[in-house]
Amino acid sequence: MRFTDRRQAGAQLAEAIAALAPRDPVVYALPRGGVPVGYEVAQVLGCPLDVVLVRKLGVPGHPELAMGALAEGGVTVWNEDLIEMIGIGDAEIAAVVERETVTLARQAEAFRPAGLERIEPVGRTALIVDDGLATGATALAALDALREEGAAEVWVCVPVGPRDTSEAMRKVADQVVVVYTPPRFGAVGAWYQDFSQVEDHEVQDLLREARLRFRPSPEEDS
Repeated sequence: MRFTDRRQAGAQLAEAIAALAPRDPVVYALPRGGVPVGYEVAQVLGCPLDVVLVRKLGVPGHPELAMGALAEGGVTVWNEDLIEMIGIGDAEIAAVVERETVTLARQAEAFRPAGLERIEPVGRTALIVDDGLATGATALAALDALREEGAAEVWVCVPVGPRDTSEAMRKVADQVVVVYTPPRFGAVGAWYQDFSQVEDHEVQDLLREARLRFRPSPEEDS
């Protein structure tokens, strides 16, 4: 099974989520790739769309290897076993966190166009949406951040992901929705015919369009 692109994957994911009837949902997409997926989910559910900003915390010298993740509000998730195995020091960790905190601030400016305030999750079902799960580190950081902000429930929702990561996520999320769990996963992009990069302006355009289609009440949009 391969999805045509993120929008088509989002439409299939939306059907699976809608069948579970989440109460008072808000879609929080992980940029950039999760936003086209999340847009389709928000349209089907008739609910708001926002982004939840998370940065992978890469091992010094090997940035592609995640020792943890950082979400908005300073929430961090760590791979303690990896940190201990490699012997990463506190100063090195602090330097990575400081650098990625700056990047998060820049992303907030880039991904939230002027006039689009963040939608608060308090008392609602927060749907974390991405184009796929890999290690799950960023989704875990987003989950912790949204819980700390007062979400009533936090769901993790993706078109595709490995079985082991999906099962591990079920232990911490209120609900996990995965359309397809291939027996041999590989990489997220392998399950899309078109997995081209999503640009910043595409994220902005989809967020603006979603906000025009579904305008939150003043309390939600403050």
